[in-house]
Parts: sequence; C-alpha cells; structure tokens
Amino acid sequence: MALFRRRKQVGPTGRDRALDRADLEHLENFVRTRRGVEAFIEPRTTVTETTVILIADDGEWTRRRVDSPEGARRFAHKLAIPIYDVRLMGYPQRMRDYNERRKRRPHLP
Repeated sequence: MALFRRRKQVGPTGRDRALDRADLEHLENFVRTRRGVEAFIEPRTTVTETTVILIADDGEWTRRRVDSPEGARRFAHKLAIPIYDVRLMGYPQRMRDYNERRKRRPHLP
C-alpha cells in the first residue's frame, strides 16, 4: 500500500513537463551573459524530473527542468555549448569552489 506515493505531474500531452518559455529564456540569457558555459544533464530521480544545469567558467550555475535528456542535448546544440552527462563526468570543481565562496560570503541585509 503506497500511502505517500505522489502522482506524477505530466503535461497536457501526457509527457513530463516540458521546458517552458520562461525557463528557456532564463537558460538562454545565462549562456549569453556568462563566459565558458557548459551544460550537464542530471538524470531523473524519484524526487525530480530530468534537469539541465548550466555552469559558467567561474562556477556560477543555474538549473532548470527539461523534457528529456534529448531535449537538453538539442538545447545545448542550438546554443553551441558543450553538454555532458553528470553521471559520467561528475560536477566540475569550479562549481564546488563557487558554492564554497558563496557560503563564506556574508549575507546582506
């Protein structure tokens, strides 16, 4: 008996939620306004759908849901940025360094 099972949210076509226009604009803007951006496909988990994480050369990053790994590859190809599978490559050190720098930075009021 599955008391805590969640219903999977799907789009009107019955598929996983697709990348919507606002998400797409956010990702495209991130690529346009940062240097050395690379994309990493994050696999679907029991909690989240497939996501793509964009990581700039300084380690700054952003993440959004995508419809599929193939959709993430199409997006990266369209913008001519490299794309990797995080399960094979892992996260780059520059992302971990960026996260550490942010932790140490004092919070502004």
